[in-house]
Amino acid sequence: MENKKILLLFAHPTLDRSEVNKPLFEAASQLPYVTAVDLYREYPKYHIDINREQSRLIEHDIVIFQFPLYWYSTPSILKEWQDLVLEYGFAYGSEGKALHGKTFLCAITAGGKEEAYRAEGYNHFTIRELLRPLEQTALLTGMHYLAPFGLFSSRTAVEENRCDKHKKKWLWLLEQLHRNTIDLAAAAEVEKLNHLLDSIYPASE
Repeated sequence: MENKKILLLFAHPTLDRSEVNKPLFEAASQLPYVTAVDLYREYPKYHIDINREQSRLIEHDIVIFQFPLYWYSTPSILKEWQDLVLEYGFAYGSEGKALHGKTFLCAITAGGKEEAYRAEGYNHFTIRELLRPLEQTALLTGMHYLAPFGLFSSRTAVEENRCDKHKKKWLWLLEQLHRNTIDLAAAAEVEKLNHLLDSIYPASE
């Protein structure tokens, strides 16, 4: 199978306070097949270079949004990025086919417990339901949408010693995406990508 190039678009407005996302981003940045972009660092005044971002999209096969869940959505710069970069005639419309066939997923952290994200839970909706606008964006632009990869109760992840295992699984996921060994159909159907990974991640890890 042909190896895939990954574009990782990272958005964390308070990076100095990040205990989970920052180590994940830094680890991914070391991989030769990942182009890791810290959007807040690159565009501190939100002056997004549309041509550069569109070129990055064209040059990669897999697009990942990495972010902490803020008010059930993305941090603001990711919305700005979408509004400006995913233009009519480029990402959608009769002539906008630049993203067709690419793969898209979100890697998120959430402060709440996993059980809070369900119909009967505190937040009333699942993570996948809350991310429906991004799923529809992927579908509209012709990309294959995969279920989100997430870490819940992120505020206590360090003290509960859950970060290292999550980072190992994250790096393994990136490698499998690069090698094109992930079953995309199965990854699109599950509620969270974690569910699929739990069944295929090496037991020795």
